[in-house]
Amino acid sequence: MSRRKKMVGLAVIIAVLLVLLTATTAWGAGVDPSIDSTAKIVNAKNTAIGLDLLWIVIGAVLVIFMQAGFALVETGFCRAKHAAHVVSTNFAIFGLGFVGFFLVGYSIMFSGYSSPGIFGYDKALSSSSLIHVSGWVFLWGKSGFGLSGLAYSVPVMAFFLYMVAFMDTTATIPTGAMAERWKWKAFVGWGIFCGAIYYPLFGAWTWGGGWLSQLGNSMHFGFGYVDFAGSGVVHAMGGVAALAGAIVLGPRIGKFNRDGSANTLSAHHIPMAMLGCFILLFGWFGFNAASTLAATDIQFAIVAVNTALAAAFGATAAMFFCMYTKPFKKPDPGMMVNGMLAGLVAITAPCAFVDPYIAAIIGTIAGVLVVVSCGFFERRGIDDPVGAISVHGVCGIWGVLCIGLFANGQYGGGWNLTSEGPAANAKGVTGLFYDASLGSRQLVAQAIGALVLCTVMFGVAFLFFKLQNAFMKGGIRPEADIEMIGLDMPEMGALAYPDFMEQDAVTMHAGTSPTHEVSAPV
Repeated sequence: MSRRKKMVGLAVIIAVLLVLLTATTAWGAGVDPSIDSTAKIVNAKNTAIGLDLLWIVIGAVLVIFMQAGFALVETGFCRAKHAAHVVSTNFAIFGLGFVGFFLVGYSIMFSGYSSPGIFGYDKALSSSSLIHVSGWVFLWGKSGFGLSGLAYSVPVMAFFLYMVAFMDTTATIPTGAMAERWKWKAFVGWGIFCGAIYYPLFGAWTWGGGWLSQLGNSMHFGFGYVDFAGSGVVHAMGGVAALAGAIVLGPRIGKFNRDGSANTLSAHHIPMAMLGCFILLFGWFGFNAASTLAATDIQFAIVAVNTALAAAFGATAAMFFCMYTKPFKKPDPGMMVNGMLAGLVAITAPCAFVDPYIAAIIGTIAGVLVVVSCGFFERRGIDDPVGAISVHGVCGIWGVLCIGLFANGQYGGGWNLTSEGPAANAKGVTGLFYDASLGSRQLVAQAIGALVLCTVMFGVAFLFFKLQNAFMKGGIRPEADIEMIGLDMPEMGALAYPDFMEQDAVTMHAGTSPTHEVSAPV
């Protein structure tokens, strides 16, 4: 009896399963397979967009972390009596530039920008520009102020966060070249001006779809001005502003003798500067690799390798160059730091377009170039405590030109939406050494961009600092006795190293010489 019940129960279960299977098959036969396929496509697209958005936000966080690296490098390279002031400028510039870029700068730079197929950013904030001549766009800025209106969307928010991090790098660079002799209130003005006007202006001409980016369509100069992650748009922009500011401020007291010879005003904390350099190296992978703007664009792997190679070869080249040339004859730690940073700056523009061995060459040349450049500016009476003009300005221009020389043509087809001229049929961005015809045109576009940086943008920064100096009470530089004491207490109301600096500051302020040796250079 028990066996029979089991058999009946099993038969019932099988029957139920057969009915369910039949019903499911009949229902499935009535479903349009295209609907199912469409759903899968939509889901896959949403997944890709989400992955790309995550990629760009992570990249932004890495670039923002670079601010810590800049703070350590610049503070370590400066003297102890100015340390609180220098590190505070690196801290405050994040907020100042951010405010300017949020309220005004993003609209000026990107209100006409869209990027079909990349994390859903397929609609520009404005269909028309503020200033244009015969199709050449010189200024956007008709919508998107304060991320309002159409800017209130997920893709725009992610892109804004990434771009504001880039802007802060530009704004930070002059704080090194102008360190130890810059009034706080003048610095505050620069931070807001850079975020709101200075950086967005050149950025609109290049990354925002303006006239420099369209030199390929308008003049048949390759793909127009190309700058993958910002050797020019970010670093050279900061470098030329640093040069302008250093000229207006003049050198630090005691830097040059009456005969023009230079004195060494020693860095107070080399280990701090070297640690900062490693932090910058770490963050730079967000700077360069995430500039693919898509985790699904696997070119980021090549970008990352090229970035690391240029950094390594730059630091090594600077080390060997110092070991065997005067006046060093030793592996100068400061120049090793600047050599690594020079390699990173130089590879930032061409990192997606060159072979790895070319990245090594670019970094090597940058490592030597930065040492030579620092000496060049010093011999001409320009005081740059951290070498920012040479690292970011000179090596940034070198990186811009490297695209026109070394781009291998394997990536970047249709860059800048180029659809006219010889470049339109090229596989990708191509340099002179890979195709004489296409490369020469691309090199012209890069040279035009470099020329604009060295003239127009330098002029804008120089005019800003000159006007500041003329209209601010007492100018933008502290009085000589305050500079001699150190800017920490007079400007910030706090000493970075009170244990051994306070007594020295008091005696110097009283007009007497210190009666003891301090435990670190000041």
